[in-house]
Amino acid sequence: MTPQGYGYFGPPGTFTQMALQAWGPAAGGEHTAYDSVDSTLAAVRSGEVEAGMVPIENSVEGGVTATLDNLATGDPLVVIGEVLVPITFVLAARAGTRLEDVTAIGTHSHAWAQVRRWVRDHRPGATYVPTLSTASAAAGLAEGPQAYQAAVCAPVAAERDGLTVLAHDIGDIKSAVTRFVLIARPGALPAPTGADKTTVVLFQRSDHSGGLLELLEQFATRGINMTRLESRPTKDSMGSYCFSIDLEGHVLDERIGEALMGLKRVCADVVFLGSYPRADGQEATIAPRNSDADFAAARDWLNAIRHSV
Repeated sequence: MTPQGYGYFGPPGTFTQMALQAWGPAAGGEHTAYDSVDSTLAAVRSGEVEAGMVPIENSVEGGVTATLDNLATGDPLVVIGEVLVPITFVLAARAGTRLEDVTAIGTHSHAWAQVRRWVRDHRPGATYVPTLSTASAAAGLAEGPQAYQAAVCAPVAAERDGLTVLAHDIGDIKSAVTRFVLIARPGALPAPTGADKTTVVLFQRSDHSGGLLELLEQFATRGINMTRLESRPTKDSMGSYCFSIDLEGHVLDERIGEALMGLKRVCADVVFLGSYPRADGQEATIAPRNSDADFAAARDWLNAIRHSV
């Protein structure tokens, strides 16, 4: 099967589509919407699409569990890029609906978490109706009466579906940002830029005192900064967790490579999910005595000793 364009967690009108449109190489290609994170990544694994855009982290709600769990298991996938999208929500409804008519609101759970204070202040008592996405909440209203009278969605979704905006910019935190990642099958690594991230999932051999510290020491002793650390259940048994981690740096950097080798020794499994340019362009902070040159000098010193014996 020849991959056809790019997939994204849809339907059209989601912030995920906005993220894909903002990804330069994908801007002019064919885009296919899928109804869930799992189906988007399944299309990538099967070769139906070249790559897929999915949300992975929100500045308000944290990690997107559907993405984290899917990437931790199954056939290997890697992150090849990321996009940061500022999140702005509107409350939209069918024409003729007034704000005071709204007793139930449909939206995605992550969106609801970001507008609860506004709803409490402006429509106290309104109930929450979960939907697959913010865009599907808007599309449902466009199709006909639903169990909710208004949808929390992106402005582009309200416009696309011909809905009336009852309130603009209703997010509780105006600086909210969602991070999206473009996922592909393993292939050539993106070249290091000096402003990169590496994503891994670590599985412990056993749950024991100091177990997490043992893993984190691999980063600390090499001056590697983590930008995200989340635990997720492995689903094997109660209390069994793996750790999804973002690191500053690229796998071709000496300090990152050394840390991954150390982790491979102490972990039951290390899932490498890619090294890729940071969306914000922020260069990695390299602690003193942890540059590539420092590691190369130490390796040369050891080789000299070994060859002198």
